[in-house]
Amino acid sequence: MVIATELCAMSEYRIWPGTGKLFVRRDGKPIFLGSSKAQSLTLQRKKPAKLVWTQAWRRLHKKGLSETTLKKRRTRSNKVQRAVVGLSLDDIKKKAAQKPEFRSAQREAALKEVKDRKKANKAKSGGKGAGQSVRAPKVPKNVKRR
Repeated sequence: MVIATELCAMSEYRIWPGTGKLFVRRDGKPIFLGSSKAQSLTLQRKKPAKLVWTQAWRRLHKKGLSETTLKKRRTRSNKVQRAVVGLSLDDIKKKAAQKPEFRSAQREAALKEVKDRKKANKAKSGGKGAGQSVRAPKVPKNVKRR
């Protein structure tokens, strides 16, 4: 035998036949209240979500859901190598496959080439650059000047 039960508008608990009150609002909407506590709080216009013992509060604060639902499974994103401006994907893979000694030797050779170029530029200009950089001495900002 199935017994028709209502839900309390405040607490959302079941109201069994013969208990609770039916309150009809001014707009004509019927509200079922399970206890005098629920009725009192409804008439005071208290929000169910702010009362810890109500189902609305428990739903809002995610209480009692652990046994019913499992945690969502996150799909892991796969890493994908992409080409960089100036290097194709094949070039990147070749560089990654090279031995570290070979790469460090290449780096040193490139640095040496840059240094040689700078020396050549300095020799062309005739060392004029050293005389031009005469500046006033730097003074700290937080020191008071007189």
